[in-house]
Amino acid sequence: MPKGSSAYINAQQREQVHQLARSWLWRSELPTWLLMLAVYGGWFGTLFFGQQLGWLPTTLLMIIFTTWYMSLQHELIHGHPTRWPRLNQLFGTLPLAVWYPYGLYRDSHLAHHRNHTLTDPDDDPESYYLTPQHWARLQPWQRRVIHLRNTFTGRLLLGPLLDILATLRALLLAFRQRDRQAIVMWVIHLSLLAGLFWWLAQWGYSPLWLVLAVSYPALALTKVRSFYEHRAEEEPLARSVNNEAGLAWRVLFLNLNYHSVHHDLPGLPWYGLRRVYLLHREDYFQRNQGFRVAGYGEWLQRFWARPIAVNVHPARKQDVRHD
Repeated sequence: MPKGSSAYINAQQREQVHQLARSWLWRSELPTWLLMLAVYGGWFGTLFFGQQLGWLPTTLLMIIFTTWYMSLQHELIHGHPTRWPRLNQLFGTLPLAVWYPYGLYRDSHLAHHRNHTLTDPDDDPESYYLTPQHWARLQPWQRRVIHLRNTFTGRLLLGPLLDILATLRALLLAFRQRDRQAIVMWVIHLSLLAGLFWWLAQWGYSPLWLVLAVSYPALALTKVRSFYEHRAEEEPLARSVNNEAGLAWRVLFLNLNYHSVHHDLPGLPWYGLRRVYLLHREDYFQRNQGFRVAGYGEWLQRFWARPIAVNVHPARKQDVRHD
């Protein structure tokens, strides 16, 4: 793990993590290599056997493997399975999830990992909070959309569309500003996507099927994990949740449900998150100021129609009052 980026619970946890990092399994990164084989093999293998499987099983499996691929991309961004970022990028550049260039996701996500600005709408690119000024400019219908997005069902149904629109705006902005680096990134991404669409058509699969029936539902599944993943708290270490999700969700999201552990120790591999969490479960409960949930079903039960209070950032609201 990079020096200076880790926030350990105590010296005992630091020694435990360092001891685990010296083990053969962790040094070899074998679980992540096997994960890549499973994700790529499953994604392309499902297409290969699609006619035998039938349309519905093929579509459902593709949604799962596409979601899993996005979880893998996240692991690649954080320095696994190799110490070479360019090689890791090569493993995650194929546009199997359609919308996001790897470089765009990488830069946005690493900026999100500055814990001292976590949830700040100006500095955290993954924040759902808005500044008071931004909120004041919104039309009533736009505020209703925000409230709908902040329900569990709205986040799944509407969240991917809003993210896609934001990504397309980033694409247009790159060309409008003649940002050479961003343009190269987009040209590579769109070229690979065009090649993927052509290859799918040769196998009898419609690109629209991949976009609408596979990619969009896969993006919706990722919204299950990220729903109320962060909250605006004065103490940065209390801003990320630990979600004690079931086995299927933990595998699909590569243990990122233990999100506070991930933000404290961003270099920890996915197969170490649960182990470290269970060793210090109550310590994390104290550090998180009780920000722990029993599983995604609890979020669904509490917020399926009621929005979470994630609109105007409370600290920014106080700043405006003090001006």
